[in-house]
Amino acid sequence: MTNPAVDPDITPDDKDWTWTLRERCPDCGFVAASVPAHDVATRVTASTDPWPGVLARADATARPRPSTWSPLEYACHVRDVCRLFEQRLRLVLAEDEPTFANWDQDETAVAARYREQDPAVVAREVVEAAAGLAGAYAAVPDDAWERTGTRSDGSVFTVLTLGQYGLHDLVHHLWDVGVRGR
Repeated sequence: MTNPAVDPDITPDDKDWTWTLRERCPDCGFVAASVPAHDVATRVTASTDPWPGVLARADATARPRPSTWSPLEYACHVRDVCRLFEQRLRLVLAEDEPTFANWDQDETAVAARYREQDPAVVAREVVEAAAGLAGAYAAVPDDAWERTGTRSDGSVFTVLTLGQYGLHDLVHHLWDVGVRGR
């Protein structure tokens, strides 16, 4: 019996990507630890600005292979990552050592019907979600960068490492759709 909460063509990503906080990503080349605190906000914007152009491409809704998300699906994910990371950032700033609720990106992709969304709408939503995340990072007080929150799997993030980790996601997914050099 198949699980309707997952796409049968996509292998769920259950890897722990926190290693990207310590090492250069061999795929996209991003070095998360090299991003200083006060650059997170501008890097969020730079790492999401290309999405409207990507979503205007003729192949935006086509999967390059059945087992790989389309640019539209990646854009929906990026939008949701920006929203989620803004929520998590605000939680860490408001509470002492909060634990983040679990988020399954693959279940979200199916439940939110990423494949069926309108690329023009998603293009606007990515820009809006990125602006929210960038604005939240731009407003982080100097004495708050070491505040912590814990992911449901036990991984502990500071405000800074949460931003660096999220940036890797944004840069990596541009790389996934063929946008290089961010």
